[in-house]
Amino acid sequence: MSELTKKTYDDVIEKTLPPNWILQHPMYQNLMNLDVGDSAQVHAAFLVYLDLTEVRNWKEVSGVGSSELRLVLLEGREKEGASLQTVLPLPVHRGLSHRSVRSVLARGSPMLLCVVASDSSLVYQRMCDGLLTPDPPLGIQDQGRRQHRKRRQQQ
Repeated sequence: MSELTKKTYDDVIEKTLPPNWILQHPMYQNLMNLDVGDSAQVHAAFLVYLDLTEVRNWKEVSGVGSSELRLVLLEGREKEGASLQTVLPLPVHRGLSHRSVRSVLARGSPMLLCVVASDSSLVYQRMCDGLLTPDPPLGIQDQGRRQHRKRRQQQ
């Protein structure tokens, strides 16, 4: 190992993050200041914030408190110049009512529901007002009903 590489590696080891670095993060403090009264939901919102900004490279992500729902929502843009989207971070143990979904959808921007598991896994689901036909899976072509029936009868 070269002297320069060893020095850089030693600097990284010495500058480890303190065990409570999340509590000191400015965005976590901003989310806590929204005063929604549910620290688990604030923690979930912070994990989603990190995923959106650090992994998915979303732009202009900010926290917004919903006083009527007592929830933290995140707003941001998937790409530079894209429309604003609302993300509802939700711990897996917390329930969600139709009224809550309707209230978030009434904000007017597209909504993503992000369920946060206890192991910090994230699952995103796009929500809309009404029914939405899903996009067909990639690489699968419609063979028509008639061919499907013939195959089933032959088996």
